[in-house]
Amino acid sequence: MSLRTRPAVESGLNVGRKADVNQSVLGAIGLTSFLAVWWLAAALVEPTYLLPGPLPVLSALVTEVTTTAPLSLPVTGGTVELPRAMTRLAQTSLHLVPGLLAGAFVGNGAGLVIGYATRADAIATPVVRVLRPIPELAWIAFAIVWFGIGHTGATFIVAIGALWINYYAAYSGVRGVRDGYKEVAASLGIRTHVGMLRYVILPAASPAIVNGFRTSIGRCLMIVVGAELFGAPGVGYEILNASNNLDMARSMAYMLLISAVYICVDGGYAALESRWFAWHP
Repeated sequence: MSLRTRPAVESGLNVGRKADVNQSVLGAIGLTSFLAVWWLAAALVEPTYLLPGPLPVLSALVTEVTTTAPLSLPVTGGTVELPRAMTRLAQTSLHLVPGLLAGAFVGNGAGLVIGYATRADAIATPVVRVLRPIPELAWIAFAIVWFGIGHTGATFIVAIGALWINYYAAYSGVRGVRDGYKEVAASLGIRTHVGMLRYVILPAASPAIVNGFRTSIGRCLMIVVGAELFGAPGVGYEILNASNNLDMARSMAYMLLISAVYICVDGGYAALESRWFAWHP
């Protein structure tokens, strides 16, 4: 690095650090303002249980973390005692993770094939346009009839939500691959559909696919809580159960717990994504 370029690089780094500090300060101001408005609104609402303030919600969250509840293990059939909040999160994970993975597998596979094959696209597009507008939670009636109230039905609802998000991410990623990439690959001897998918389409579409999976995580967290409101054990059922007993502080505590889980998962996923696709503009 020459003496002329070094000051320019250092200046750029200083500007970046200053922007990060400003963003953090503004974020802290926004969060503090939100808490202040929440506290003021809670102080004005009567009766107090209708809108508990930050301190009652924090107290309820501490109670859920310090009180134990049994968790039934799905494979061994045994039980283990965990903090009640962790038990509810584990139960929700039993619906979220399998449904998310199953929906992502089917959605990405279908998106890759339909996005690549023109005839498959022409055949599938009318079906997709009919099924996609149906809300995920509208399938709850079928989930209850087919699987009953329990883990399988909630997993089914999550899988439907994950399927569409990942399908459109993969489909758009494939359709967005430049024709020039395909022409260069063909000139280098890649002439089969399998080779084109493996060496050109999938690598070029992978940023869109990975970003679609990230989006589906947040969406499926919302879906799984909604699915559990109808009786499947987990955070959603706990929110409904607490509200039925007018314990809105505990209900809000679980709402904030889901939010905290999403922030942690999304932040970790974003860090990994930035490392995996550092080459992508």
